[in-house]
Amino acid sequence: MLWDTAGQEEFDAITKAYYRGAHACVLAFSTTDRDSFLALHSWKLKVENECGEIPTIIVQNKIDLMDQCVVGPDEAELVARALGCRLMRASVKEDVNVGAVFRALAARCLADMRREDAAHDGALPPCVSPVIGTFTNHNSNGTILLRPAKHRPGGKKKNVLKSACRIL
Repeated sequence: MLWDTAGQEEFDAITKAYYRGAHACVLAFSTTDRDSFLALHSWKLKVENECGEIPTIIVQNKIDLMDQCVVGPDEAELVARALGCRLMRASVKEDVNVGAVFRALAARCLADMRREDAAHDGALPPCVSPVIGTFTNHNSNGTILLRPAKHRPGGKKKNVLKSACRIL
């Protein structure tokens, strides 16, 4: 599931509900908007307060407008390192690196899932089902299969399990 909270402070209480339980995060700032860059630290803290420490990539968007840049490349790298995040640059308008951002984040989630799986000697802990919501991570080649949710046993919504990966 992917939520774009757009960093709008007036919806802060609502956006927390969206990213609660997320397992990965993309923090995007605009090349042409210094305020969005300066907000990265507080956004990361908000996500960590709701989700704990999860894989996070910082994206400098609108690289097609570098002639209007208000954040230098070195400054962006410095902040990403300080926050412990990978920095990627993209242009949603020109479709540059958009797919690469999500592939990198999915690869990081998969690596974390494999590391967690290895910690359990390849066996899932007793309380974890191999089918989690719409995700199945049962193939030996590491493929994550997405499928529509079917019947929910017991009729009640279950908590999202840690071995699932939701991208915020």
